[in-house]
Amino acid sequence: MMVFRKQFKFWVIVVALSVLSIGCAEQTGQTQLLGDGIARFYEPNVVIKNLPPSMSLEREPNVIGQVPAEWMLVPQFGIDKSGRRTAIMKIETGTSLYGTGEVSGKLLRNGYVTECWNTDAYGYNGSTQSLYQSHPWVLAVRKDGTAFGVLADTTWRCRIDLTKDIKFSAEGPSFPVIVIDANSPQNVLRKLATLIGKISLPPRWAIGYHQCRYSYYPDKRVREIAKEFRSRKIPCDVIWLDIDYMRGFRIFTFDPNHFPDPAGLNNDLHKMGFKSVWMIDPGIKAEKGYFVYDQGAAGDHWVKNADGKEYNGEVWPGMCAFPDFTRPETCTWWASLYKPFMALGVDGVWNDMDEPAIFNVKSKTMPTDNIHRGGGGLPQGPHAQYHNVYGMLMVKASREGIMAANPDKRPFVLTRASFIGGHRYAATWTGDNVANWEHLGYSVSMALNLGLSGQPFSGPDIGGFCENGDAKQFARWFGVGALLPFARGHTAKGNRDKEPWAFGKGVEDTCRTALERRYRLLPYLYTLFYEASVTGLPVMRPVFFTDPANMKLRSEDSAFLLGSDLLVVPQLKENLNQTTIQPSGIWRTVSLVGEDSAKDVNQPELKIRGGAIIPLGRVVQNTEEISLNPLTLLVCLDENGLAQGTLYEDAGEGYRNRNGEYLLTKYAARQDGERVIVEILSQQGKMPRPKRNVIVELITEKGVIKAEGDETKQIVINM
Repeated sequence: MMVFRKQFKFWVIVVALSVLSIGCAEQTGQTQLLGDGIARFYEPNVVIKNLPPSMSLEREPNVIGQVPAEWMLVPQFGIDKSGRRTAIMKIETGTSLYGTGEVSGKLLRNGYVTECWNTDAYGYNGSTQSLYQSHPWVLAVRKDGTAFGVLADTTWRCRIDLTKDIKFSAEGPSFPVIVIDANSPQNVLRKLATLIGKISLPPRWAIGYHQCRYSYYPDKRVREIAKEFRSRKIPCDVIWLDIDYMRGFRIFTFDPNHFPDPAGLNNDLHKMGFKSVWMIDPGIKAEKGYFVYDQGAAGDHWVKNADGKEYNGEVWPGMCAFPDFTRPETCTWWASLYKPFMALGVDGVWNDMDEPAIFNVKSKTMPTDNIHRGGGGLPQGPHAQYHNVYGMLMVKASREGIMAANPDKRPFVLTRASFIGGHRYAATWTGDNVANWEHLGYSVSMALNLGLSGQPFSGPDIGGFCENGDAKQFARWFGVGALLPFARGHTAKGNRDKEPWAFGKGVEDTCRTALERRYRLLPYLYTLFYEASVTGLPVMRPVFFTDPANMKLRSEDSAFLLGSDLLVVPQLKENLNQTTIQPSGIWRTVSLVGEDSAKDVNQPELKIRGGAIIPLGRVVQNTEEISLNPLTLLVCLDENGLAQGTLYEDAGEGYRNRNGEYLLTKYAARQDGERVIVEILSQQGKMPRPKRNVIVELITEKGVIKAEGDETKQIVINM
């Protein structure tokens, strides 16, 4: 907030410092101004050209000068007792800290220590310091609501210590620190997105409900699950296939007994309105005669051990070789494997075990002195350098192969391991969680902090992956899980069934209602994903975003926002003693499918913000059905009698939207005496407006008032 108040003085300083720096691009103690409120710092004596390239940034940003002398947010570099390089950012009293990526525990991260080292963390808990992903990033919100963010731009093992200030301690060479300063946390995230990129708009089916377990097999069982969803009228878009579809866990193969006709299975699923997502792991069985291994060996595509020989580590198939995704030629080969695979009707791909996880070793991963040979701008380096980005590099190559195989379709890839910036290539989930009440609470805080770290497309295994849980917990989890950005039910082998109907009729009814709510909200959710693809803002947001200066909201992580306009208030505690601090202003409770959240603890209360218009569709069983006829607009006026809202529409698939074939409509409402007038304020895009009926529901303090009409004309509600 203090950096750009005096624009003339600022540019005089920038020009002067730029002149002084001519001819000394590799001098010590350099700083770089990367944009409005964005600065990069290097420790003294570093030669910038000798540093490894950034893996977090989408592209190398333009340097517009040196950081002005009046810039106050300057990290202090040093070396700690263990030899790790450190960068410390002092914080003011009253500063709240968030982000740090995929972390269990509370939303507010003050006092926590996080270890950025991608780890197979089966059954983790709130004190587990390293999980499956690494985001060396902290979002700091000052007492007055202004904010800044700090990124330690290193792929090496890095500790984030927030017990006092913001302290990064990283192995490996010197690393730059990027600092972003803005007048709000939202604007910090917008600026972060200009550096690390934004998500691509996913296919619409990907934001429907997904059903998975380890594992559905044989193929007869997959068809049974699909038919149960349709016969029970429970909305669902995707069925997932875990590793048991493979022949002996060999990737890109199919068990001839359990899955003799994968193309036929996919065709049957498609006829019922389902998509399918199939797992591909990085561990390739080291077996001569197995075509993937033979190709990899012939192309010299494997990660090497310190002696330069092919590294083998044990995973599901036994001893495996691992592709070296730092090599462009390896990525090209890996991508080519997807063409015949996707040709079988596969819709999406799940890259798992990509930390990479290795069995029967204390480290749970490959040796840190293994060698990645690099290429295409990446230097050769030890696994210690590339461990945290192994999963991200894998899903990048996978995505490229899927896009080449299906150039007219949007790809969907899910990954367990990733790094900050990995949202550009894949959605994610929060790993092998546990079916208990503690992990139900983590569902909210973990997805929120991932969103605050640049990853808007995430969610937990609904119902818990480890252990059985019980009906009460499952019903509660499903109610909130159905409202998260990524909604997938999943559980481990050996556990009881956890489909929506598995706990009896009462829980089945709860799950059906929860999913019907999600599917009514899909037009709004799809609009939020579009917004994320344009601005970098998360789909799911913390309550303090409503008023960043309100200290009472800073630690609230039992409730959350979807976008700016819908407040979700679930009951996450078994004993119902949860106290939720809600934002000030007008927030009115809405019912989407006749549910009463005051009487049904399993359905989170939904509240629309005063001044908002939220688009809803009708209840459908999958996203291939037309849901926006009728289109419903929920309208809640602010204290001035005004409201606005946006609806984004396109084909839901493919890329014609990039050529203008979309429809972005802004609706407005205003009170005029005893009437409320709703109309289109503006529209963009070349997609023809569908002919449809529009229902307006005015949410008032006394109840709901409805009207219907033509959206191309004014719709009038008489109060």
